[in-house]
Amino acid sequence: MPETSVAHFYDELADDYHLIYSDWEASIRRQGDALDALVGQDRAAVLDCSCGIGTQAIGLALRGHRVTGTDISPRAAARAAREAAGRSLDLRTAAADMRRLPFADGRFDTVVCADNSLPHLLTEQDVKAALAEMRRVLRPGGQLLVSTRPYDELLRDRPSSTPPQVHTTGEAGDGQRTVTFQLWHWHDDGERYDLEHFQLLPDEGDWRVRVRRTTYWAVDRSRLAGLAAEVGFVEPEWRMPQETGFFQPLLVARAAS
Repeated sequence: MPETSVAHFYDELADDYHLIYSDWEASIRRQGDALDALVGQDRAAVLDCSCGIGTQAIGLALRGHRVTGTDISPRAAARAAREAAGRSLDLRTAAADMRRLPFADGRFDTVVCADNSLPHLLTEQDVKAALAEMRRVLRPGGQLLVSTRPYDELLRDRPSSTPPQVHTTGEAGDGQRTVTFQLWHWHDDGERYDLEHFQLLPDEGDWRVRVRRTTYWAVDRSRLAGLAAEVGFVEPEWRMPQETGFFQPLLVARAAS
């Protein structure tokens, strides 16, 4: 899928992205705490190269890290900056493709690419290009944190949908609810799938439906770790949610010295 299609998907979703969480504020803090424990140093220079509307970037900034956020979606990156400013946090953001990061070599202590963002890239060549850029902007020995869906398990079952998520705005019992779910359409190769992202929003006693579409590559853990090693990361290791407290499996690796 062309990169403009991914940008369009997240541009359209930017205003409503927080509605995929039952409690976005709690998710910001929970994910920030889990990633902070892996960063392992105070006031680290962190690049979140798929920052979206700021879920992980804001969470890490709340923990005192010096965070920069980039995203292929200009609208998402702009919202991340606004959300951070509203919390009196310093978060500089920009629109950028993770395969072409606009930073000097060795600038960051940690690079984060979370929330299944890397699998929007559909070929080994593009994934390696992105990982090589993350390696380039890391200092020697700097840390990579990449999270994806649990694709090893999903490739066994190839589900066709996700369970609905409900977000309630306002007081419990009296608030308005938004329902989010996905339909997955697997390609013949058995690895890539088209995703339809549905949101049902309350509309004067009825429902208004928004549908956005994109494509992912269900790259398994061994393959992704191998691609990271090929571009200069060492000690790649997958850490699972029950260990880290983060909601997805995390590939943790170091930039070779």
